Amino acid sequence: MNMKKILLISSVVALLSGCAGSGNGELIGGTDRLVWNPTDPYGMVFIPQGSFVMGPSDQDVPFANVSTNQRVSVGAFYMDETEITNNEYRQFERWVVDSMIRTEMKLFKNRRGDTLLSNNVVNGDTLRVIDWSVRLNENSDEYKFLYDSMFVKTYVDGQPIKEEDNFIYRYEELDVRSLSKSNRLDEEAIDNMDASTYRDNFVIEREVKIYPSTLDYQSDYAYANNETDATFNYEHVAHDDYPVVGITWQQANAFCHWRTHIMNSFLRSQNQPLLPDFRLPTETEWEYAARGGYGMSPYPWGGPYTRNMKGCFLANFKPLRGNYTADGGLKAIKVRQYNPNNYGLYDMAGNVAEWTSTVFDETSTSYSHDMNSDNSYMSEESDQDVLKRKVVRGGSWKDISYFIQTSTRTYEYDDVSTSYIGFRCVMDFLGRDKKDFQ
Repeated sequence: MNMKKILLISSVVALLSGCAGSGNGELIGGTDRLVWNPTDPYGMVFIPQGSFVMGPSDQDVPFANVSTNQRVSVGAFYMDETEITNNEYRQFERWVVDSMIRTEMKLFKNRRGDTLLSNNVVNGDTLRVIDWSVRLNENSDEYKFLYDSMFVKTYVDGQPIKEEDNFIYRYEELDVRSLSKSNRLDEEAIDNMDASTYRDNFVIEREVKIYPSTLDYQSDYAYANNETDATFNYEHVAHDDYPVVGITWQQANAFCHWRTHIMNSFLRSQNQPLLPDFRLPTETEWEYAARGGYGMSPYPWGGPYTRNMKGCFLANFKPLRGNYTADGGLKAIKVRQYNPNNYGLYDMAGNVAEWTSTVFDETSTSYSHDMNSDNSYMSEESDQDVLKRKVVRGGSWKDISYFIQTSTRTYEYDDVSTSYIGFRCVMDFLGRDKKDFQ
């Protein structure tokens, strides 16, 4: 046996004997995998997979042209038990403020870990990221000066009037649908692209003004005295647990992206498996969750009535003409004031209506898939108005009982904010059911 063969055999033996967890030659899978134990994200409840008949009953003649019946199946997911509150959204706002001030201070880190301060930052360095390890002193003169110059228009009687247009969240998102179709591109053209060019085909950069429109309570209603709500609804501590309103569809999506970022950044630092993205629910997911397992029931609590056995209203809506207070609320109220549905979700009817990810199309049920049906689209400013219509569900404090039914569809344009539309997030469940991991 020559020397080359001896060396080859020795290398093979060393390779086989050196492989950790070889399983004595058996197929056992990788042995260095992290353990996956799904736990409910804080503030979210588990919605099991299932199927249901989506849409209204046959007796709903007036809206049969925009909402027809279709049996669909939905995979398991998590959903916020309440709408996102003012205080939860304020965490997002403060994060944006903090990151913008850090950027202005030129407190960056290189992705390789090298600290980049103002004196050695190279313009155009695409590897710069915000250095979160530097603790900012919000009481320092520099911080106060930057905050005032960037986020405050003026002070009136000692109170800051905020520059709403300067609260900007910038992020990137992967266009998965375009990426999935990339195999249709000319292979030679792809081969001739460099990595950055190919990436740019599927990564979309977004820039969103995230501060809520605090004046909607005033502008939405002519000849009505809502100035206190317009002034104090978002900022005041008394409204911390109220659902955030004055949020456009784009702002709600930006919040979901940020929420994913801070969660997975933490998990990455702990060497833990990452979680799927937070996002707005599809119209199908929202209706399925709102029904709470009650099939064709028109309301989340199961029956055809808006009162319980004691005569008390079961949601915050407009129960009588001109009488908003009969149900205990004049306008939007704190979350968790009415009983949850069978899935543990609060206010799936009334209080504030909720954005979904779905484009409003009168005929969508005729072509939507019967598995996880969805028709989502991130519209651009140049798009036609019809593409900017997004489905709104659940009804609000100002709506009559019809609009708080689980099957009722309506819409609003995605660049419009109101005093009666909020949102909640969902997250896909990785698997069939939690029991599979127990």
